[in-house]
Amino acid sequence: MADDAALKDLAAKVQKLLDIEEIKKLKYRYFRCFDTADVDGIIDVFHPDVTLSVVGGVYKFKMEGRDAYIKMIREGSHAEMITQHNGHHPEIDIISDTEAKGIWYLHDIVWEFRRNIHINGTAFYRENYLKVDGRWVIKDIEFQRIYEISGQIKEKPNVSYSHLAQHAVKLPDGDLPAWQKDE
Repeated sequence: MADDAALKDLAAKVQKLLDIEEIKKLKYRYFRCFDTADVDGIIDVFHPDVTLSVVGGVYKFKMEGRDAYIKMIREGSHAEMITQHNGHHPEIDIISDTEAKGIWYLHDIVWEFRRNIHINGTAFYRENYLKVDGRWVIKDIEFQRIYEISGQIKEKPNVSYSHLAQHAVKLPDGDLPAWQKDE
């Protein structure tokens, strides 16, 4: 009997570690797909009722639903920019067989040629995850800046290659994504 209990305990611990690794892969896929404007690849990362709350220091906004989030990514990773999002130091807690929460530390670099701005910053992502049909998805995201340094691009750098320029949405001249118009 003691061996059965020990095996069950070990199996539960292994499952917890497997779930944590799946959540890490989920978030890594989020960053990769965001930076490459891979909208098809990122759709399955989110729960249909995902919520997003962003506090960027001098800006903030909220968004509800996967369709709204995907629209933001489609427009926010457009052809006239370069982005790099590195998420690291995950702190993931498994709450139950189908619920988890996590904190990720972000470092991001953005070159936005449409508005001629360059951003370098860090933030914390605080997230809730759900396991739906055996697969982890992001349910709620809170994004809070730690710091953001921004400046005007006075002269466009010599960009020898940009994945987004080749593969991302090309916005109409002079247009900004709706979520950026209020900044």
